[in-house]
Amino acid sequence: MESKSEYENYLKASKKVKEIKGFYIHLLCYVLVISFLVFINLKYSPIHLWFIYPLAGWGIGLIGHAIGVFGTDMLFSKNWEQRKIKEFMEEEKRKNTNL
Repeated sequence: MESKSEYENYLKASKKVKEIKGFYIHLLCYVLVISFLVFINLKYSPIHLWFIYPLAGWGIGLIGHAIGVFGTDMLFSKNWEQRKIKEFMEEEKRKNTNL
């Protein structure tokens, strides 16, 4: 039998997974629709590049969604820095070992 805290952790993790999945669905829709709009724009009215308006507007919304799901430090957080440093150190170690 699971304890209450384990169940609460499960619910919290499940919610987070759904949020991440929702973001990736949003991102896929963005890429597909914007690609279609770029195609339509360039094929039928290449003189006026109007696709940049929905690209920018929806893009701002997508960035907001990403921040809501992943937080503001999703790209360059302290954890990211530490992982990258470790990754580069291991890469250098492999290079030196292979010589």
